[in-house]
Amino acid sequence: MALEVGIVGAAGAGKTTLFTALTGGGGDYGKANLAMAAIADERLDALARVVAAKKVTPAAIRVQDVPGTGPALLGNLRQVDALLAVLDGFSPGADPASQLEELGLELLVADRDHVEARLERVGKQAKSGDPRLRAEVDQLGEILASIDAGRPLSDYPGALPPALEPLTTKPLISVENGPGGIDLALEAELERLDPAEAAAFRDGGRSALEEVVRLLRDALELITFFTAGEKETRAWPLRRGATALDAAASIHSDIARGFIRCEVIDWKDLVEAGSHREAARRGQQRLEGKTYVVADGDVLNVRFNV
Repeated sequence: MALEVGIVGAAGAGKTTLFTALTGGGGDYGKANLAMAAIADERLDALARVVAAKKVTPAAIRVQDVPGTGPALLGNLRQVDALLAVLDGFSPGADPASQLEELGLELLVADRDHVEARLERVGKQAKSGDPRLRAEVDQLGEILASIDAGRPLSDYPGALPPALEPLTTKPLISVENGPGGIDLALEAELERLDPAEAAAFRDGGRSALEEVVRLLRDALELITFFTAGEKETRAWPLRRGATALDAAASIHSDIARGFIRCEVIDWKDLVEAGSHREAARRGQQRLEGKTYVVADGDVLNVRFNV
């Protein structure tokens, strides 16, 4: 399943503009939007040239934009991996710091409503006498008391119920839309241009959105691995510490199910060797099993049999 980030913020702060800038698609204002944001990576192009790839596919993160910050709308983001908070930094008298504090409170309120609703539901089920449900009722009561004390669930000392999916435990990355941060409208316009034109406008500088993507990568502890073939060369995002089996599953569940071994080579070694065959001849390619921890920049070829 693709990693996902949700965009939150006050109305008019620039949420949909950020969505458009990240995804290159035209988000509809006042509506829910969902699309993929590509992660630029110079290593991918270098690998594609080595294998003469007919198709090049960058790593991507799914981005969701919801119209508003009420508990019901924020509830749509419970399954995302991180939150991007857009702050208004261009309106007269705008106070991004206060907006971020207010958003934190709204997330806390949404979590309170969610915990309260689950407590009511599990409380009815616990009347059956199931000891696990009774234990969860007690724990949900403690969690609710913690929220009422103004503490986000990231500060809760114990393990949370797996089905809870709180918002206040997710990484929250703030993006100020304005002179003190990023001009999101400008970035959205530049994303519509040819890359060479956009680079010329920036005078050779990088897109400000690359910093947003970098912060996301850090918050989610992402690495990138590659599959490199003539038909398609592709970059894949993966959580740091994940195994070769996890990488196989991100490619396709059938590949993970039939996993046998994984050929691994560092991307630099493959580029320098000029081909998989030459890299193997040099002894730079090795076979690894399911438990191998994938490193950033690994090129994988999974052998499988379904």
